[in-house]
Amino acid sequence: MIEMYLKSIEVQGFKSFANKIVFEFHNGITGIVGPNGSGKSNVADAVRWVLGEQSAKQLRGAKMEDVIFSGTENRRSQGFAYVALTIENSDHKLAIEYEEVTVARRVYRSGESEYLLNGSPCRLKDVNELFYDTGIGKEGYSIIGQGQIDKILSGKPEERRELFDEAAGIVKFKRRKNEALKRLETEQQNLVRVEDILSELEKQVGPLKKQAETAHEYLRLKEELKTYDITMFLSESSTLKKQVSEIEIKEQDVSFHLKEARQAEEKVKGEYQRLEEELEKKEETLLGLREEFSGTQMKKEKLEGEVRLLEEQIHNVIGQDKDFQLRIENLEKEQKEKQEEEAAGIKEGTEMNGLLSKAKEELSKAEEALQLLGIEVKDKTTVVEQDRNRIIAVLNEKSNVKSKIQRYETMLEQMQIRKAELSRKLIQLKSTQSEQEETIEEWNKKQSDITKRISDMENQKESLEQQIANLHNRNLDLEKKRNDYQQKFHAEKSRFEALKNMAERYDGYGNSIRKVMEQREYQKGILGVVADIIKTDKKYEIAIETALGGSIQNIVTDSEQTAKELIEYLKKNKFGRATFLPLSAVTNRNPFHNDQVLKEIGVLGLASGLVQTEAQYQELSEYLLGRVLVVDQIDHALFIAKKYHYSLRIVTLEGELLNAGGSLTGGAFKNSGNLLGRRREIEELAQTVDKLQKEYERAKLQIETNRAENVKNREQLEQIKKELQEQYLLQNTIKLSLTHAEEEKDALLLEYQEVVSENQEMDRQAKDIREGKGEQEKQVQALEEENKRLETEILDWNQQIEEKQKQEVLQSTQTEQVRINYAAYVQKMEFIQENINRIRKEKEKLFLEIKQLTNQKQGSLFEMEEKKKQVGEKKKEIETTFEKQGILQAELEKKRQEKEEMALSQKESLKTREELSEQISLLDKELYRLGAQKEKVSDGLDSFIHYIWDEYEITPSEAALWNQGREEVLLGSSELKKKISTLKNEIKALGTVNVNAIEDYKEISGRYEFLRTQHNDLKTAEETLLKVIEELDTGMRVQFEEKFGEIKVEFDKVFKELFGGGKGTLELVEEEDVLEAGIRIISQPPGKKLQNMMQLSGGEKALTAIALLFAIQNLKPSPFCLLDEIEAALDDSNVGRFAKYLHKLTKNTQFIVITHRRGTMAAADRLYGITMQEKGVSTLVSVNLIEAQLNDPPGQKAVS
Repeated sequence: MIEMYLKSIEVQGFKSFANKIVFEFHNGITGIVGPNGSGKSNVADAVRWVLGEQSAKQLRGAKMEDVIFSGTENRRSQGFAYVALTIENSDHKLAIEYEEVTVARRVYRSGESEYLLNGSPCRLKDVNELFYDTGIGKEGYSIIGQGQIDKILSGKPEERRELFDEAAGIVKFKRRKNEALKRLETEQQNLVRVEDILSELEKQVGPLKKQAETAHEYLRLKEELKTYDITMFLSESSTLKKQVSEIEIKEQDVSFHLKEARQAEEKVKGEYQRLEEELEKKEETLLGLREEFSGTQMKKEKLEGEVRLLEEQIHNVIGQDKDFQLRIENLEKEQKEKQEEEAAGIKEGTEMNGLLSKAKEELSKAEEALQLLGIEVKDKTTVVEQDRNRIIAVLNEKSNVKSKIQRYETMLEQMQIRKAELSRKLIQLKSTQSEQEETIEEWNKKQSDITKRISDMENQKESLEQQIANLHNRNLDLEKKRNDYQQKFHAEKSRFEALKNMAERYDGYGNSIRKVMEQREYQKGILGVVADIIKTDKKYEIAIETALGGSIQNIVTDSEQTAKELIEYLKKNKFGRATFLPLSAVTNRNPFHNDQVLKEIGVLGLASGLVQTEAQYQELSEYLLGRVLVVDQIDHALFIAKKYHYSLRIVTLEGELLNAGGSLTGGAFKNSGNLLGRRREIEELAQTVDKLQKEYERAKLQIETNRAENVKNREQLEQIKKELQEQYLLQNTIKLSLTHAEEEKDALLLEYQEVVSENQEMDRQAKDIREGKGEQEKQVQALEEENKRLETEILDWNQQIEEKQKQEVLQSTQTEQVRINYAAYVQKMEFIQENINRIRKEKEKLFLEIKQLTNQKQGSLFEMEEKKKQVGEKKKEIETTFEKQGILQAELEKKRQEKEEMALSQKESLKTREELSEQISLLDKELYRLGAQKEKVSDGLDSFIHYIWDEYEITPSEAALWNQGREEVLLGSSELKKKISTLKNEIKALGTVNVNAIEDYKEISGRYEFLRTQHNDLKTAEETLLKVIEELDTGMRVQFEEKFGEIKVEFDKVFKELFGGGKGTLELVEEEDVLEAGIRIISQPPGKKLQNMMQLSGGEKALTAIALLFAIQNLKPSPFCLLDEIEAALDDSNVGRFAKYLHKLTKNTQFIVITHRRGTMAAADRLYGITMQEKGVSTLVSVNLIEAQLNDPPGQKAVS
């Protein structure tokens, strides 16, 4: 009894299996039979496919989509293919806890696919690993078809390895070896990378060690320098503060005197402005008088010029009048001469007209006589030609008429016969037409009923299809959105986690900062770094971070005591240095008071006003940023800095920094990130990640809902389509019948109409023929008489034509002479007429010119009188203007004297104002000098403060506190400067110092040791993997050689039993590794020589391959084996041996045999019949043959 076997195969939508079909199997042999093309081999393809076959070609298709049922004429295509194998696993040969294992595979037309193991999704790899060393699988020997038989027989020796490796049980070892080789390759690649890094680190460790030693010396000198610098700062700052106080007292005194001078100046300024306004009024009055005087002068000069011009024009008019009179007299004389010439021309033309009329009359008579003769000859010739043509036509017509008479007689006889036939046909057609109308009425009724049913069903179908399409399209959009959300979610989440980790680890901060922040849980007084406490808008982040500079990494504590403890912690562990800002000590003692600066163009405000902090940190914000001005761009920053004498600290939105004193910092940043914006970015990313996750879940839920709804819709649609298909089939049948009946009816009607029409036409034609025959006989007689008459007439006409032609020649000569004389008279008459016309045109031109000159003469005389009148008027106006000029001259002199007196008073006022202005200017200069002096002293103080801050990050208050607990430095100012200079020179002598080298050396040396350990571990792993591969190779060689020997012996036994003798042997290809060597199959059927497979017949080849498969099954049985027509090439006797041996193997193996051989069917315990009752769709019928043997007579089996 086989404990592990194939219980069932479930197929739906796979190839020709459109419907869901379940094959149930038991131990023994199950046969699958059916005619060619019924879909038997699709069962083997289904099993191969569900076990992981990825090649569409191996499944007899072009692409994987071809395994899905593609539809028929009556069925729509399926949307997916599904196959499931259920295997009994009560003995747990499969490494899985279930006693029944179901492996399933599903693929959709959209390209999606999935594997299922007992209903749960799994990978192809899981399926392959489940069946290792069982013989089951796409590469095993549990599914054997014609393709596998051909591969065993005709393939190269090395191509047979897979079968023998599976039989020898080394496939899993080969896979493990391949995995080990892949891991080995990975380890070797890692080893190369680690060796490269180690090589680079070795180059860095030595130099870094030297740099670290230099850095330690540098820090010692800097610490000593710090002591002297702070002492110097405290001394100098005290002196400078005293100077500032003295300057402020002087500023107050100067400001008082300046105020008094400005008040006096304002009073004088008012008096000066009053005089200036009165002077302006006087000047306006004078200007008006001058303009009026100038206007009268100009008017007088203009009038005198106009008088002179008018007198000149009058003189010219008198001269023109004399010229006009002389010209008119000359033109009248010329006009008289032209009149005399015209009269002579008219007289000569009259005489010539008489001669021309007489010549024309003679020419007309001669041409008329000649024309009459020509017409007469032509008419007579035409009559003769017509008579000749008529004779020919009469003869032709006579012949035609006789032929027609004969045709008429023949046609009348044929019409009598056809008319009798038509009468019989009309009676028959009338009867058939009545029967056809009854049939059509019946079919129309049936068609109306079924069309209504189809319309209702089509509406339901379209509605469902639209719903399905809408849901499908919606799902495609949703899936696209879901994938987008998923990708964005993972990307943003990764970024969020990375930033969050960086923030928690304080990446980007100095090592000392990170070490202090690690103590935050243990030291409650640590409030955070400055970057954690201050917030600002994104657009200000670069500016604020630049303004903060190194302070952004300063650590904020609640008190100085906490800061002191943390400094001790750093010293003790040698973690480096850090700057602390205790809230109890930090105050802004020097606030920003210059409000005028904040009104400048481009100023956005003080940095402290552009950030947000909690109330407890407000003083800290003012301290760090309260004196830093934020400006939009560098041009505005430079302008403001220059205007305020480089006394301000300014930062732009792009990060340029202008320090007090004029230094300028700027350029490109090394990276786009910043510490200040990190927290904002983390908060934004957290919101984005949460939103994307919700959107993803929402889309996923909607997709599942839509899919469930679409499944219901598709089921309903399938049912409607099935019913609709039946109705359409019935409708098409009715349509065809109705169309056929209507076509027959139309044909009958058309035929009836044609017969009636033909009968009527024949009656009409018979009548016409009889009438035509009588007319033709009369016409023959008339044509003979006309022919005789025409011949006599032609003879008379010819004689008359000859006589008239002689008269025509004589008349033509006379007419030509008359025409020549007439042409000479016409030419002479045309010349006379042209001369008369020319003279008349010249006369007309002279008349017009005389008239024009007369009009011009009269106009000139009138114009002269007008101008004389204008001259008198202009002279009177000149006299009036001269009198007005005298009055205006007197008024002008008076006003000028008044203006000079007022200007003298203004000059005195201006002198007083200038004296006051000079006094104010001197006081202003003194005030500015004092301000500049104060600014300079303050700048000096600020310079010291900035120096102490930039160098040591210590505020003035911290400097005082720092110096209290130390030994007092008893040196004067000059000695301090000398000592400081000496220390700076010693530091400078050290050259470029990498302070980070201490930490870098510690980090690099630690990393070097870590990688050295990793390198050793990788070497050990490499050696271990090589050893594992070697052990696998040794084990596989031993196992393969052992199993190959067993298969070789068993093959010979099975061969002899199947062939009834002979010999079968297997050989490894020489000079090759046992694990890679090809395998030769050599066969010696009974009575033949030992020979290669290619020399055997088709049946011998197939039986040899079967013998090899059976030998492997004997040695390593697979739980089940599916054979697809492998015995097709065998004859009946060999089929019997094949079937008999198959029964021997059923002890350990369950067989499913696809066959069409009777011998194999007879050996089966159970048969499944596969047929295609519907074209293109495989269906299943089955019967248990073992039960049938108990009921049927001996020797019979029931097959369904």
